[in-house]
Amino acid sequence: MSADLEARIDRLESIDAIRQLAAKYSLALDMRDADAWVGLFPGDVKVGNGETGRAALRAWFDDTMRQQFDGTSHHIGGHIIEFDDPDHAQGVVYSKNEHETGPEWVIMQMMYVDKYERIAGRWYFRRRLPLYWYATDLNKPPIGSRKMRWPGREPYEGGYHDYFPSWKEFWARTKPSDAPVTEPAPLERFIETMRRGAKPPTVRVR
Repeated sequence: MSADLEARIDRLESIDAIRQLAAKYSLALDMRDADAWVGLFPGDVKVGNGETGRAALRAWFDDTMRQQFDGTSHHIGGHIIEFDDPDHAQGVVYSKNEHETGPEWVIMQMMYVDKYERIAGRWYFRRRLPLYWYATDLNKPPIGSRKMRWPGREPYEGGYHDYFPSWKEFWARTKPSDAPVTEPAPLERFIETMRRGAKPPTVRVR
């Protein structure tokens, strides 16, 4: 078998493994299997406040799921995956979620901006940046600004449109652009091309 064919097969297997990561993440989270969930991240995962490791991440998971949600269901949508090299990749994946939280049923639309890493032959999430469009009670359409509307909290923005500069550029124009149409993005550079060097937003996590 040629080296080129081996590389192409490896790429296809990696894409499938990364897509499985997103599906496993949702299943483990919704079934509250903390060990299965943290196992999708590397052993040195950064948790925040200077903490690292799966044990610290599991403690965060348990506290967050126990304090905020009675039940959840995460539905995975479109998933773009691009490779930096054979063992490192990045991606954007849509997620439509439902949450039972006390007396309210909160629906949410969001996307995850991911970094993936293969370690000892296995793919992991190196990082997940959640960007939210809205969260609101099922019976309360999130019309207007500050669409993140969790029970008992002040509404806030979720950064859904902040990762890509095209949203603000589109609304800053009053008519169709007369600039030349750009060439299609290079292979494995669709996300990077859409980003155009923009800085990632700082997002409040739920």
